[in-house]
Amino acid sequence: MLAVLCLLLLQTQVHGFGILPGKSLSHLEITESAILNTTVHVCRALARAEGTDFTFPPQPFTAKSVAVACNAPKSSKTFRQAIIAVIFHNVRVDIRHALNGSFHFDEEMFVQGKQIVTQGIQSIKASNKQENFEAAREKLGETLHPLQDFYSHSNWVELGKNGPNANLIRSGVSIGIIADESRATCRNCDGDDCTNNILEDIISEGILTSGYFGIVPLVSTKPKGKCSHGGAVDQTSTIEPKGGINKDTFDASHGHLHTKAANIAQAATSQLLEEIQGAAGDRPFLEMMGISKGSSKALCFVIDTTKSMSDDIEAVRGVTSTIINSEVGTDNEPSMYILVPFNDPEFGPLIKTTDPQVFKKVINSLSVTGGGDEAEMSLSGLQLALSNTPANSEIFLFTDAPPKDKNLKSAVIALIERTQSVVNFMITDTNTTNRHRRVLGAADAQVYRDLAQASGGLAIEVTKSELPEATSIIIESSSASLVTLLQAARDPGKTDQFPFFVDDTVSNVRVYITGQSVTFTLVSPTGASQQSTDTSGSLISQTKSVGNFQTLYLKKVIGLWEVRMASTNAYTLKVTGQSDIDFLFDFVEVSQGPFTGFDALDTRPSAGVKSSLLVSLTGTDTGEVTEVKLVDSTGSEEITGVVEPQGSGNFLVTFERMPLVEFVVWVKGRADSTIVFQRQSPTNFRVSNVTITADSSNILVPGTPFSVPFSVRTSGAEGNFTIRVTNNQQFDSAFPSTLFLESGNSSDGTVNLTAPLNTPSGTDVTLTIEAEAPAAADTNYVVLRFSVLNTVTDFTPPRCEQLSLVSRCSEECSLSQWTLFAQVIDGDDGVGVDRVSLKQGNGTMNATLNAGNENITMVSYSASCCSPDMELQVVDLVGNVGTCFFTIRKGSSSPISPSTRVTQSLFLSLSTVILGLYITTEGGIQ
Repeated sequence: MLAVLCLLLLQTQVHGFGILPGKSLSHLEITESAILNTTVHVCRALARAEGTDFTFPPQPFTAKSVAVACNAPKSSKTFRQAIIAVIFHNVRVDIRHALNGSFHFDEEMFVQGKQIVTQGIQSIKASNKQENFEAAREKLGETLHPLQDFYSHSNWVELGKNGPNANLIRSGVSIGIIADESRATCRNCDGDDCTNNILEDIISEGILTSGYFGIVPLVSTKPKGKCSHGGAVDQTSTIEPKGGINKDTFDASHGHLHTKAANIAQAATSQLLEEIQGAAGDRPFLEMMGISKGSSKALCFVIDTTKSMSDDIEAVRGVTSTIINSEVGTDNEPSMYILVPFNDPEFGPLIKTTDPQVFKKVINSLSVTGGGDEAEMSLSGLQLALSNTPANSEIFLFTDAPPKDKNLKSAVIALIERTQSVVNFMITDTNTTNRHRRVLGAADAQVYRDLAQASGGLAIEVTKSELPEATSIIIESSSASLVTLLQAARDPGKTDQFPFFVDDTVSNVRVYITGQSVTFTLVSPTGASQQSTDTSGSLISQTKSVGNFQTLYLKKVIGLWEVRMASTNAYTLKVTGQSDIDFLFDFVEVSQGPFTGFDALDTRPSAGVKSSLLVSLTGTDTGEVTEVKLVDSTGSEEITGVVEPQGSGNFLVTFERMPLVEFVVWVKGRADSTIVFQRQSPTNFRVSNVTITADSSNILVPGTPFSVPFSVRTSGAEGNFTIRVTNNQQFDSAFPSTLFLESGNSSDGTVNLTAPLNTPSGTDVTLTIEAEAPAAADTNYVVLRFSVLNTVTDFTPPRCEQLSLVSRCSEECSLSQWTLFAQVIDGDDGVGVDRVSLKQGNGTMNATLNAGNENITMVSYSASCCSPDMELQVVDLVGNVGTCFFTIRKGSSSPISPSTRVTQSLFLSLSTVILGLYITTEGGIQ
């Protein structure tokens, strides 16, 4: 996700607002500024609604300062990660859809461009409704790019407009009069002066036009008399009428209007974000942006539910209860709760909620069924969890059985690498009286160990009676601001030394060791040491040992520590702490498109070539990265990169070569002038000689065949490559099982899949395409995300009808009240009212769905006469948002239409009885 900012390196000839921050405003700056500003105002509105204080953060806003202002300081990392994800998918449009005019409102493709925007908004709303926030962020970025380009590439600004085109984000309405295909729109520029090249009749009649764009000499063309985009890359700008009309930068053809176009684009971005917020509600909008009340981390369990797992499930109930009872309302409260049960042959359904009490009930209602089969669908359950949890999550899988679906191992590793999630396996034995014994052989246990190591997690092997003690790691891992200081594994075991650095910002340092009969020596920065056999040493405040798992609670000493392992048995070593200072990163590559720059990798980095990594610091607005290494997982090699600051806490790191075996990313930097820190990625990565590419910008319509073209290339061994395709929704798919590749060449294939007709809008589909070389000598993958969207025909928001407004206000407003009764109606053809909320007003509102008619919601509101205004926000089931304003100010009341009087009479009679209100006020019924 984070690699968006690698696109900062795109050179100035970009098709859209510039990317590199500088004098001209860019897509990056427009998007980030709008997100920060909108988030601040959402948090302010939420604080007012909840009766809490709110203080605006200082300008310029940053992810850290806004998270603090929103009373969610532990969310600064995930907030920044969300912003980067949105920006990344915004700017990626210039790389992957550079020549598709509909994504840029070029070539007068207003109908097509608006469809991309409005369909994108529908998809975002549907994803948020299903709490698929990552899918919503990705689509938000893709949608914002064409929206912003409209103001730079069309003549909207030249028409004298000073604000956004509100109809651009609304379906079923016109954005204006579009120039006919045969109508001339431009004249030649006067040399380099293009300020008046749009024809006067186009301006006077308010006709919309945009420039044509092409990059291929002698082939690029445009209709007679049409405007060009302009710029050195655009070959149509040399065809009469010569010049261009874009406002992408100050140096562009209409650069004199760049600031105005960029400011309107930012206002339009805020307008779209407000539309998304209105449909989702304040809390879900903030969750989409990575801001939550507690730790911003998800609590995710993948649980075997066969009969032998009764004790394990009871342990899960216990730890869930502990976390919910002790952490809700604190900085460590999980932002989301996820459960995936599995057995054989079933797995799922995935249960996801932000309500801790709902999750607690779900866990408590888990029951065991079946049993007798030796293996279970553990990797299928894990794959489903990885496809639906937020990036950088920590997942706990409980089982006592081998995986029946070992064929999914490489797909699971692909998802681990893409999401950078940590997976911990809680493996218990079944050697208990009166229970069927399932044997977890060495090969099966190794599958779990391999997946744990790939993710930077632990494979904890205990008896069932020991499991409750081992689950303490779940509570510790749910802590806010968890960072990894060291992650290593040795199989087979060997004597080795592992340094890690504890800085002043780190607290609660813990060392986790797995392995049988493992011995170690711990050395502090002062030179003091403690042996694994010494239970009374001065460096460790507490030790826990259960099964193959040891936990050491270190006393805090700032400086360089060292763990000296001495064992021939396989072991893993992990050191964590708590700190706000951390880093985000992703691998990037040189773009193969028409514009020089970098794009984020959806796959493994290529072997044998120069590679780049983009690092972004979190928890500090002034920190810097001083050193980045790729550390070979065998401990035999470290490759150091060249660090280049990119501004705003982002750093491009270039490596002349990559390790040939698994490796982790190690980062050293300064949080300020005095604090030096070191961090490490828990996730292990690999390189590949296989390259696989595909695109994921489309939307699935249920019942409609959907095709995903992909291409595979190899620089290594040639022959028949095995193709494997999986998706988290288990939709039926068809694809070639093999592709023949010659070294240096590529081969193409297509995945065809169809979402069933009953698939809900907002369903998140994660598709993994794998290509494996002959004899399994090499493998690579691409992970794509799609959103399901049913056809939407209702574009009209609900409306309000006032039934009564009773005002008994006196001169002393604090001693009197006014009361409103109204109904919210979605119309006969509407999909139904989803939510009614109070947008403005300090009174008490109650909304009740009308029994037997979901298109009507009854609303009552009462407030002090000192608060004379109120405004409702009304949303239907497909996210159409409307507002209704009511007031007791004189001359501002709204009359009741005759068609509502019968309903009003019945409603008033019932309301009068229930509430004991006397409608004999001085003003009467208004």
